[in-house]
Amino acid sequence: MTGGVYVAELRLKKLFEDRESLQDQVRLLKSQLDQRQKIGSDGVQDPEGDGLENGMDSHLLDLQRDANRQISDLKFKLVKSEQEVTALEQNIIRLEGQVTRYKSASENAEKVEDELKVEKRKLQRELRSALDRIEELEASNAHLSKRLEKMKANRNALLAQQ
Repeated sequence: MTGGVYVAELRLKKLFEDRESLQDQVRLLKSQLDQRQKIGSDGVQDPEGDGLENGMDSHLLDLQRDANRQISDLKFKLVKSEQEVTALEQNIIRLEGQVTRYKSASENAEKVEDELKVEKRKLQRELRSALDRIEELEASNAHLSKRLEKMKANRNALLAQQ
């Protein structure tokens, strides 16, 4: 999960960098537009002698339209980037919550595993003890069976003598 958080953080960082770059471009284009508008209002004409439209040459109007279009595009990209940043931040919060839940579940599972290991060792000791006791009882039973057989044989011998 941490890999997902790391990837989200990288994407978030890239989006911040893109946003900064777009904001720089918007500032640059605005300053260029302001300079061109100032030049146009100072009465400086294009040395090429292009025709004027409402007191401004067509080249300047084209540049202004292009700058306005670029500004609009950059503003749109900025809004879109901010939306992505918000979505990624929400995703990070969600993933961090998952990480917390998974860590908690893992810790609980490890605790249960440790308890089960202790119980298993206890049961194995009890099993060894019971098997040892069975072995003792079987040996005792075999010994008593032999004694019983000897006693039966002795009784049969005594009965045969009588």
